[in-house]
Amino acid sequence: MGGQYQAMETEARTVSGWIALLCVLALLAFGAYFVWASFTPPAPAAMGVGIGLLATGSFCLRGFFTLQPNEAAVMVFLGSYAGTARHSGFHWGNPMYARLRMSLRAHNLTTPTLKVNDGRGSPIEIAAIVVWRVQDTARAAFEVEDFAEYVRLQCESALREVASRHAYDHADDTLLGGRVRTLRSDAERISETLRQAIQGHVEVAGIAIDEARIAHLAYAPEIAQVMLRRQQAEAVISARRKLVEGAVGMVEMALIDINEKSLATFTPAQKVALVTNLMTVLVGEGAPQPVVQMGQERG
Repeated sequence: MGGQYQAMETEARTVSGWIALLCVLALLAFGAYFVWASFTPPAPAAMGVGIGLLATGSFCLRGFFTLQPNEAAVMVFLGSYAGTARHSGFHWGNPMYARLRMSLRAHNLTTPTLKVNDGRGSPIEIAAIVVWRVQDTARAAFEVEDFAEYVRLQCESALREVASRHAYDHADDTLLGGRVRTLRSDAERISETLRQAIQGHVEVAGIAIDEARIAHLAYAPEIAQVMLRRQQAEAVISARRKLVEGAVGMVEMALIDINEKSLATFTPAQKVALVTNLMTVLVGEGAPQPVVQMGQERG
């Protein structure tokens, strides 16, 4: 990663543009004065001095530049990195510096919807929103060709990597060796995992990832209907399990109350019939009318 030259941001040497402006204006004023003085009476030496001062002042005008808040200027002097100016305002630097302006503001990146296989191998569609900013201007300028395009490609790569390591939902996690983070149910932790993965990919370019979150998540169209039916079946099974657990508890409490209050005495067969009828009433979807057989008195 990166070439032999490892860039590292340093502060550029600049001075206040207002102070430099006074100096440059003074040079131009003195130059104009000497040129004018060379004509009355003619003085070739004054003409040379005046022209030299005017040329110097005009050349120094190239050193003025302004920076807005959250904007930087990367300075390059004869092919070598000379530092970065980050402070907003009016500045003056070496007129021979080549300046590359760079925004330090936060950028939003929405990845295209990618089709990948999740941790189970099921095809899914996933997209993410990433908030990033330039942290090290030297790395962004010199370590990669186009840092914005580099961030875009690395975000897609990291998103594919994270999606392929996690199941879509908890119905799939048993195939991955127990309960693990899933893309659908653990969005907050998955977002942090994604942010760290992208940060690792773009560190060489001096980019800081402020936030990354999944913006779109769905099964691929070819299996979406099958997965929908599976989820519906799982919901029905879960609901039935709750009903059965509740019914068993109610039947158990009923039998305990009857025994404690000595309301009736049951033979094993009668107890089985009672439990069957109570479970039918409590769990059945219809409105059954069970016949509860009780013990009969013998004369």
